[in-house]
Amino acid sequence: MSTFAIIMLAATAFFAYQIYQHVNTLEDKEDGKAEPITPIVEFKPSMSATDLLVEADEAYSEGDLERALDKLMKANILFPNTAEIVNKLAFVNGKLGNTQKAIELYQHSLELDGNDDLTHNAIASMYKTEGSLLLAKEHYEKALQIDDEYAVTYYNYGNLLVELGKHEEAKTMYDRALSLQEEFPEAREALENLKGRE
Repeated sequence: MSTFAIIMLAATAFFAYQIYQHVNTLEDKEDGKAEPITPIVEFKPSMSATDLLVEADEAYSEGDLERALDKLMKANILFPNTAEIVNKLAFVNGKLGNTQKAIELYQHSLELDGNDDLTHNAIASMYKTEGSLLLAKEHYEKALQIDDEYAVTYYNYGNLLVELGKHEEAKTMYDRALSLQEEFPEAREALENLKGRE
């Protein structure tokens, strides 16, 4: 494994967890039309990608999303077309309400690595926020083709199917999520709510 690969593996843990939480909670922004953020800190070419990623993690954990985005943009300049960095950029843009930019970045990430079910989950969530439900459906299906043992995908897909009015299919998704992860209160509640409508 190259030095850069080791660096990227270490630096992506925090953001990977944040993406996981986002996928779990579907924290969609209502306003997907926010203005793009431009870098706010002077770029020092002597900074390494590792330094920038560590600073981005720190900024994110402190709630300073704009500074996190700035650091990630600079890391992307140093190492363009790195799926992990592009995913982080997409994630932070999504958290800032820049839904369209997040979608563009997730699309680019999938061009770099189309076999990432979490990226398909994340872009599906962004499409759902925008109201592009059929595109969201397409990405949930792709995520399940990649990993059909991830309970969260079934739950998210079930939520989308409810919005599409496909309640029986949604029940199947919630059932599958619960069969994979018995302690999944959100899926259990969603299933009970659907059954209560009968």
